[in-house]
Amino acid sequence: MPDNNRSFKAIFLLIILSLIWGTSFILIKQGLKVFAPTEVATLRVSAAFLFMLPVALTRLRGLTFQDYKTLLVSGLLGIFIPAFLFSTAQTKIDSSVAGVLNTLSPICTMIIGALFFGQRFRGWAILGTLIGLAGTVMLMLSRVGGSVTGINYYSLLIVAACLMYGSNLNWVKFRIHGLPALTITSVSILLIGPLALTYLLGFTNFTSKLGVVEGAWTSFGFVVLLGCMSTAVATYIFNALVKITTPLFASSVTYLMPIVSVGWGLLDGERLYAGHYVGMAAILSGVYLANRKKD
Repeated sequence: MPDNNRSFKAIFLLIILSLIWGTSFILIKQGLKVFAPTEVATLRVSAAFLFMLPVALTRLRGLTFQDYKTLLVSGLLGIFIPAFLFSTAQTKIDSSVAGVLNTLSPICTMIIGALFFGQRFRGWAILGTLIGLAGTVMLMLSRVGGSVTGINYYSLLIVAACLMYGSNLNWVKFRIHGLPALTITSVSILLIGPLALTYLLGFTNFTSKLGVVEGAWTSFGFVVLLGCMSTAVATYIFNALVKITTPLFASSVTYLMPIVSVGWGLLDGERLYAGHYVGMAAILSGVYLANRKKD
């Protein structure tokens, strides 16, 4: 693929991914109105599993035992464990703040890539990542009127999820070779799906809530949408993006997601302060600098 076409495709995928994943935090919040964090997490993965099952079954031919092992690791790091971490964290953290904290993923990607995958990053990449992170802090402070109220330790769960995402991003890029993005996505979900479905149906009160709790079916619909779009479709787009670009560029999606979260806040009647504009400008500048090519 010519460089110009590849760059255009990468930017297009990045924007679509930002829109989908930027909406996921609100969908989690809607699910938590009725279901427990473990129910939201397992329902999300189960929905993605059933959604991708027909595709996954057509992608098994030719896979080796080693392929299954690497795809299982990818499914656990990139989908299964973070689903539990985010749903648990959002019981104590606002959804928009969760989206902001998720911008730590590029930092985690750089650190893990340097420590375990022999990656080296240019000065522009480091500077851009730090500027983007500063923009994230500005957005976070703006959402609470510019004041700091103390550390919410549930935020550490999101930090852990970001470490998982950073690990999986490098894993897909440097350990899974020769497999199409659709195969990586569908088979990794196929491998973790039965775990989620078994837990959901055997160890939770999920089915009883559907029958007696008001609004349960609405919350159910939001989480199913979360699983199909934010887990299945978005993971495929993400893996496709990783295949045609660098881990750092792909992880830049987490810098654009807070802008989507702020947009949802506006639609929900929230005010937009000057700090939001400064933060979003810093985020976009950071994404540009982090992926700036050498002159």
